[in-house]
Parts: sequence; structure tokens; C-alpha cells
Amino acid sequence: MKRTIVIGAGPAGVSTALYAARGNVDVTLIYSGYGALEKAHKIENYYGLDATISGRELFERGLKQVKNIGVTLVEAEVLGIVWDEAFKVSTTQGNFDAEALVLATGTSRKKAEILGLEDFEGRGVSYCATCDGFFFRGRDICVIGNSDYAIHEIEALLPLANKTYLLTNGLDLDNPLPEGVELIKKKISYIKGETIVDSVYFEDESKIDVNGVFVAMGSAGTTDLAKKIGVETLNDKILVNENMETNVKGVFACGDCVGGFLQVAKAVYDGSMAGTSVIKYLKSL
Repeated sequence: MKRTIVIGAGPAGVSTALYAARGNVDVTLIYSGYGALEKAHKIENYYGLDATISGRELFERGLKQVKNIGVTLVEAEVLGIVWDEAFKVSTTQGNFDAEALVLATGTSRKKAEILGLEDFEGRGVSYCATCDGFFFRGRDICVIGNSDYAIHEIEALLPLANKTYLLTNGLDLDNPLPEGVELIKKKISYIKGETIVDSVYFEDESKIDVNGVFVAMGSAGTTDLAKKIGVETLNDKILVNENMETNVKGVFACGDCVGGFLQVAKAVYDGSMAGTSVIKYLKSL
């Protein structure tokens, strides 16, 4: 059986898994938390519901449904994605690989509110160590974050950078820090530079001089994951065609992460199209 990995277990991801698994595809569904459905306390405008249910209950029903037809469920945070003869997804619960990949990760998380961060995007500020680390080889860089995702990004940058800082922006760090990384827990005030980044200032008016700032707050967001494998995005949304295909062969996306009407009904439609497209793609290999 050909394999696909679906990242995200909301209506779009579960629908993708349902269609793909029924098409004789080996599906691994990776998810972390309830996503946007957790905020939906009452759902009554969806086909087939004879009583109001919560988003959490609908989410749990979806997981049971795909598990019953043989989908492998993995509750874990995704740390990175690479292509090496197959799509290899690294998570907090181990590594997984497949011939096809579906991103159904919902909308991107809120970015860190640090003055100057958006101004220097593409001019020293990056959200993907795998994508941009090479351009900062031999330079001093910092990673902003305090989670597994931040440590994962640091590990990708360490062989390239001259000096590496981890800035937690006032938060505690629960993870072991790789050797050779300087930890700074102080609250960040702003990022400064002329044409490109040259320094990060803290609230106590101290600073560090760096040429690169890599943002890895919380967990990897939708566009963070997409960019790691060259998927095109626009305004924090993944670009797809009518078949939920991205510009990268074998990679599909569906649900809130592609934009449009942010409703369960639309996400289910997206997932059904993505699952059908995955079946066709894998049969062509």
C-alpha cells in the first residue's frame, strides 16, 4: 500500500483521511490539540446533526471514525518536514515518512508581537531554519522561542552559524539546550537594523548584535511547515488549485489553511477533494 501523512485532525484532515483510507491508502494522521473546533461551544448548522453538539465532541467523533477504518493516529507536535525520496515528518513522538503529504493544519498561529519583526521579514527575519539557514552561515544568529520547535530550529542552525542565541522573550525553557547555545530569557523590546537586521534590544536596554532572527514561537504554524518543503503561500495561506494540489508534487492542502469560507462544511469538502486527489496521485506513481 502507498502511504500518505495527513497533518491536522480537524474536519478537513479527518475527511482527507477517510477518503484516502477507503481508497486503499495507508494513512497516518498526525495532530496536536483540538484546533479551532475547541472554540466552538455549540454546532447546529451542520448537515445530519439532530441536536447541538460541541466542537470538542465533533472532533472526538472524527478521530473515532478514522480509527475504526484503520487510520493510524499520532498525537504529537510536528517539528519539521523534509523530502528525501519520501516526505519525512519529524515529531515529538518520532519520525514518519510517506509518498504523499496533506497539510490540514488550520490557520496560522498569532505571531510574536515584537516591534520591527514584520518590518525585517526577508531582511534578516525568517520563519524557517531549513529554508534560510544556509544564507546565514558563519554569522551570529538568534532563535526566538521556548519549545521543542525552537530547539529543533536551533539544531538545524548550529552547524551553520558562528554564534547562536536562544531568546525566550521572558518565558521559561523546559527543554535541554544544545551545547554552544547562549540562553537569554529577557523580554525583547525591538529589532533594529539599516537595510537588514543588525541587533535585538531587550526591555532592560541591553542588546545583542545578530544578522539573523529566526522565529519559532509555540509550535510550527501552517506556513512554517509549508515553506520548509517549498510550498507557495500568500498572506499566511497555502496556495492550491481546485484539486487541493500545491505547487510541490505530492503535497496537498485543505481546510482553513487554504482560506475561503471558514466553516466545517467547506473544510469537509476540501478534505474530500484532497483525499480523492491523493488516491489519484499515488496510483500514478
